[in-house]
Amino acid sequence: MGWGSAYSLFNTVADALIEAAASDEVKEKALTKVIAGLQQEDWDTELDSLQSYLDDPAIVRAFANNDIHWDAD
Repeated sequence: MGWGSAYSLFNTVADALIEAAASDEVKEKALTKVIAGLQQEDWDTELDSLQSYLDDPAIVRAFANNDIHWDAD
């Protein structure tokens, strides 16, 4: 069984970075590490979180850095 509640944890961190006006570089680097850590704990709602941030290229890159991609088809 995966870790579905990580969705809330990830989104809280991502939202905090956005609200703090973090640069794209900071968002990408920080969230790449957060995503990797959550995946090690069997995060299974990555795509739900990714979908929430498709309009933020830095966050999309952080997911891509962890081999998580949005399939628009």
